[in-house]
Amino acid sequence: MITETEAYAGFDDLACHGSRGMTKRNEVMFRQGGYAYVYLIYGIYHCLNLVTEKKNFPSAVLIRALDFPKADGPGKLCREFTITKDTHNGLDLTGDILWVEDRGIKPKKIQATKRIGIDYAKHCANWPWRFVIKS
Repeated sequence: MITETEAYAGFDDLACHGSRGMTKRNEVMFRQGGYAYVYLIYGIYHCLNLVTEKKNFPSAVLIRALDFPKADGPGKLCREFTITKDTHNGLDLTGDILWVEDRGIKPKKIQATKRIGIDYAKHCANWPWRFVIKS
């Protein structure tokens, strides 16, 4: 189960990879919702995002953690499930390789907080777009 996420959306969200326009790296974010956007940070960690909006509006939700051993961080979950940019970036999330499914589990409490590590994006750094399931 996904237990932690962060949302990134649009041209006004300076922490969003697509805020400054489309590039080769972020072009998947400009597709319609339903695709995997996987990128590499610090040259070693992959991060899995789910594209969420209409075509040409950059947006995605970063999957930060899962309720699964060794998957309590975005880089760790990609390492644990061998999710990589080369293999998974741009995949249709309704396919048979990578998908999200609703198992009908309703969390008792979801906490909204500011996103992590985006202090450089001054005007949006405190937006409560990080969501964590609390037990």
